[in-house]
Amino acid sequence: MASAAAPPTSLSLAARAATRAAAAAAATPLRRGGLAAACQPAARSLAFAAGDARLAVHVASRCRQASSARGTRAMATMAKKSVGDLTEADLEGKRVLVRADLNVPLDENQNITDDTRIRAAIPTIQYLTGKGAKVILSSHLGRPKGVTPKFSLSPLVPRLSELLGIQVQKADDVIGPEVEKLVSALPNGGVLLLENVRFYKEEEKNDPEFAQKLASLADLYVNDAFGTAHRAHASTEGVTKFLEPSVAGFLLQKELDYLVGAVSSPKRPFAAIVGGSKVSSKIGVIESLLEKCDILLLGGGMIFTFYKAQGLSVGASLVEEDKLELATSLLAKAKEKGVSLMLPTDVVIADKFAPDANSQHLRFLMVGWGWTLAQILLLRSMRPWIQHRQSSGTGPWVFLNLTSSL
Repeated sequence: MASAAAPPTSLSLAARAATRAAAAAAATPLRRGGLAAACQPAARSLAFAAGDARLAVHVASRCRQASSARGTRAMATMAKKSVGDLTEADLEGKRVLVRADLNVPLDENQNITDDTRIRAAIPTIQYLTGKGAKVILSSHLGRPKGVTPKFSLSPLVPRLSELLGIQVQKADDVIGPEVEKLVSALPNGGVLLLENVRFYKEEEKNDPEFAQKLASLADLYVNDAFGTAHRAHASTEGVTKFLEPSVAGFLLQKELDYLVGAVSSPKRPFAAIVGGSKVSSKIGVIESLLEKCDILLLGGGMIFTFYKAQGLSVGASLVEEDKLELATSLLAKAKEKGVSLMLPTDVVIADKFAPDANSQHLRFLMVGWGWTLAQILLLRSMRPWIQHRQSSGTGPWVFLNLTSSL
């Protein structure tokens, strides 16, 4: 990096001293934040699309690279654009593709048993329709293998219509001529729900051609699916290459604002809880948190990779064999940085993954060969300590990342 130009020779010594003092004062917040002086220009120019699926991890990664020692705090300024920045002039008559997370639980009769995710999407949809936009709603439901009737989004239409106060239209496909006709007929302020986007294998593969066809239905894009924003799929990342502007919805924006603030300047002791089935999908999160937290608790299927890396038997449970060395290195890094990396001690084992399975609750080291570790009782031994510390006002300050494989 080139050094700053020297001051003019005609500048007086007093003026030069004042210039140096002003420069030092301007740099102080960055130094206090743990950001090296050499990275200051990069920090000023660091900007991310509001719908970027890996925003928080990417920011933390940049900050971590600039930090020189354990305990420093790195800050970065992010340029984000939210749906709230769009005016009626921007939206009236425009076709807006909204990626929401409507992955709600259904019972055997296809009735919604918890509409929390639908209700969370309503503010963004209502804002857009209130400004005269034509909303094209996209979501997934479950993990279908191709077109699977039980994973259709049709059961969501009545509840969506009730909450929005308008009749939501439903498409029987995601792309294609029939969908295009429905979009063309959509009035200002109308809402069209596309079919389950994961009925197309191209969605999870982030296929560019599929993403382009999906994007061609709209004029701009809003990502409000916080639960799936970490995945680079066609409806979350691919479409942003073809639609501008691409902005965050109110739910996604709220979560990002909270996340950035919580991680950048936490109360201490700072405890983080990370869950998920695979270590490979959490590498960035774990490495970032090791730079910031005092206690890191891991749960979910990923823990078996950590246990096997330590030479323990995990029965028939999920293990990423190619990530054993990575798990070992993360355990070593935690020890090096003085972070208490904690794994569950209590488990429920079962002979199969089914409601009628034979199961038993036991300590992890008692697990026998051939059994599946079906459920992790992550906070069994930690919960009383956490509740006591929080009620007494002495911590720990807990950050939760319990995203499983969606």
